[in-house]
Amino acid sequence: MEVTVFDTKAAMGIAAAGKGMELISKTLLEKGYARIILATGASQFEMLAELVKADVDWSKVTVFHLDEYIGIPDTHPASFRKYLNERFVELVKPAAFHAINGEADPEGECARLGAIISEQEIDVAFVGIGENAHLAFNDPPADFHTVEPYIVVDLDLVCRQQQLGEGWFPSLEAVPARAISMSVRQIMKSKAIICTVPDSRKAEAVQKALEGEVLPEVPASIMQTHPYAWLYLDRGSASLLKPA
Repeated sequence: MEVTVFDTKAAMGIAAAGKGMELISKTLLEKGYARIILATGASQFEMLAELVKADVDWSKVTVFHLDEYIGIPDTHPASFRKYLNERFVELVKPAAFHAINGEADPEGECARLGAIISEQEIDVAFVGIGENAHLAFNDPPADFHTVEPYIVVDLDLVCRQQQLGEGWFPSLEAVPARAISMSVRQIMKSKAIICTVPDSRKAEAVQKALEGEVLPEVPASIMQTHPYAWLYLDRGSASLLKPA
């Protein structure tokens, strides 16, 4: 994994989006189309703001997203499909956006999306790391073995507190306890991974994910094994890493 640290979130976002544009453009030249995964949450604000400016023919790009709460509508302020529709899909109008419907039958929705995403390889996955080192909503201990592309997961307390702390919900009780998440193995099947992680509150998770063992208790540590992964940090999120 190639790790780069930036002085500001803005610089981090510009660099991550630039690498994404490079990889997507290369894929479009080679294949004529591309399939990508987009993350959501506060960690992706700067990256997505830059990515929508990229000189890319988005009409040839199909978009999937990582996770969605079970039981909330797409009008809810915390809905991830609402987040991506407003910050990306409506702005660039990709070929398709395969949103996770949190109001649908969870098992049926996992099967529906699993069939679609399995049709062809994912070219670029844009992801983040949670405060508990989760990857998508795969909280620790994550399932590193399931081959199902999408799974129903229970959200742990640290994950739910993070969503509250980022301002998406008015109270801890309002944060859903379950979600549909892309599985770890499905994310790792992506040809390339771009991981963007700002803020000192993520520093411990970043340190464990990069410098510790690859363990289900540190879900994001699995990215150590990916041959084409780029990690973009700011000074806060990198603050606990050993000097290079």
